[in-house]
Amino acid sequence: MDKPFLRASWLNLLMANFTVDKQKLQPYCPAHTELDDWNGNHYVSLVGFLFHNTRVLGIAFPYHKHFEEVNLRFYVRHKHKGEWRRGVVFIKELVPRPLITFIANTLYNEHYETRPMAHSFVSSPQGLQVEYSWQVGNERNYLSAITDGQKALVKEGSEAQFITEHYWGYTRINDRKTSVYEVQHPKWQIHPVRSFMYNCSVKTLYGDAFTECLVQPPTSVFLADGSEITVMNNYTLQ
Repeated sequence: MDKPFLRASWLNLLMANFTVDKQKLQPYCPAHTELDDWNGNHYVSLVGFLFHNTRVLGIAFPYHKHFEEVNLRFYVRHKHKGEWRRGVVFIKELVPRPLITFIANTLYNEHYETRPMAHSFVSSPQGLQVEYSWQVGNERNYLSAITDGQKALVKEGSEAQFITEHYWGYTRINDRKTSVYEVQHPKWQIHPVRSFMYNCSVKTLYGDAFTECLVQPPTSVFLADGSEITVMNNYTLQ
């Protein structure tokens, strides 16, 4: 039986979703996968969340148990034994600790980058205010939202289900090989967002390919409450 590589909780996942021309994504699509869509639309998502109680191979490393991540991702699928395994591909993942960057890039061939980061959660009877921030040179980048107090399970067939229920990670190794891992978690509940603000140094972080879509207002924003998650050991498609 496969053993978990990582266990943690992912909390307060703030997701800003943008439609994008699929031709922009095609060069980043790993071998043995194809772009996934919802109602004919392809998406990139800028996602901020908090890692909590993180354990790698059962070990909780000091100063690395709780930390922020902000990532830019898009959505793909791979057919395995006649069934689609829907997953995500990360363009870049920002974290505040160099050791996290080293482990993820070395073991998982990911595209992590270390940045000064912070977060803020402020709860009130009216809802929850969530902010993730990170530094790019002298510019403060951030995702910030105020949510409604009520939350509900993701609706079947909804855009939110498409965004949140991709349970596999795919990473390009080369033109023929792709690294794959499974992320296990229950269905999440969603908070509707009443107001949203963000600032992102798009060109510096992600290059010209994503500037056009990310400077536009997002097509949707929501907050998933998150849960405990398990990341299984990776394997290679070839």
